[in-house]
Amino acid sequence: MKSVELFVGAGGLGIGVSQAGFEPLAVVDWDRWACDTIRQNKERGLSPLDKWPLTEGDVSLFDFKKLRETVDLVTGGPPCQPFSLGGQHRAFLDKRDMFPQAVRAVRELKPRAFVFENVKGLTRSTFANYLEYIRLQLRHPDLGTHKREPWLDHLARLEDYETRGQHDGLHYNVVMRVLNAADYGVPQKRERVFIVGFRSDLGVEWHFPTPTHSHDALLWWQYRTNLYWDLHRVAKKDRPTPGRGAARAALLRKFPQLEPWQTVRDAIADLPDPELMPGVASRHHDHKLQPGARSYPGHTGSPLDEPAKTLKAGVHGVPGGENMLRRADGSVRYFSVRESARLQTFPDNMIFHGSWTEAMRQLGNAVPCRLGAAVATQVRDCLIQTS
Repeated sequence: MKSVELFVGAGGLGIGVSQAGFEPLAVVDWDRWACDTIRQNKERGLSPLDKWPLTEGDVSLFDFKKLRETVDLVTGGPPCQPFSLGGQHRAFLDKRDMFPQAVRAVRELKPRAFVFENVKGLTRSTFANYLEYIRLQLRHPDLGTHKREPWLDHLARLEDYETRGQHDGLHYNVVMRVLNAADYGVPQKRERVFIVGFRSDLGVEWHFPTPTHSHDALLWWQYRTNLYWDLHRVAKKDRPTPGRGAARAALLRKFPQLEPWQTVRDAIADLPDPELMPGVASRHHDHKLQPGARSYPGHTGSPLDEPAKTLKAGVHGVPGGENMLRRADGSVRYFSVRESARLQTFPDNMIFHGSWTEAMRQLGNAVPCRLGAAVATQVRDCLIQTS
């Protein structure tokens, strides 16, 4: 099946989509550092990036009409700064809002399905009207804006058309949900909103993938059986002091059926600590100590025996403690690029172009590959049934 990946960045969602069995006809992004990352891995023959037809440039200038083949899926993470909790929340007033280009891609390519991802901040009540505007545009992509038409006027026209009940031409059935990456085997608590649509003529019935991992299962392994500590050979004296997690585990009445959440320790246990063993750590690409980490109230880093906090892209360096590891003894250090790639479930042999700050920006903006693959696989299975 054929796909088009927009706003690819370092390729987290795109890798997941490729792992699900889609072959990209076009992969587009304007950021030269992210494109250099993809190009560098293409030159190294890293699958699936080695077969990606990359275009570096503004998506708004991309000519979708040159794609002659039928497109099954359009995917992408439109730049999220207008909606991020760490941004200025300007939404439609922000020139970085690329959702109009996502809608254009759907309108011109008429894919059988689409998957778009964005930050959880998009679901804030502040953006409720604009989120509905996005949904209705994706549902009725042919009903475009008039010249100089205010977005609220366009929203009103879309609402009129939606409530009319009879829809001619191109339209999609659209669902949205906030997913936590930790629930799908990613060693990171990362909540993102996914917007998925299927062309209405397909008659598709679809739902988001069922979680495969749970917090309760992790607590059971840690505090009801101790198997977690035994697996990692952690002596009792080196384990964190039991707290609310142990109390919650004591209340569990039966063994959880899902797999346990993956922790930072699960993700990086086989990597040497770049602070304690710099010489050995340097043998691993992108795995060296970034100095300057410090803990302060509200920014205490990610505990070793829980999924990491959400990795952040940052602007000037990486503010706060979300990109720090907090050891059991309370000491902290920044995650290396390699460790961060593990937390985002990128392939272990993938390298990231640029400085630590630049690589962390790419990683902090990415969709975890494993989460992207979970959603894309569910879409693929549904499209196969309708072929």
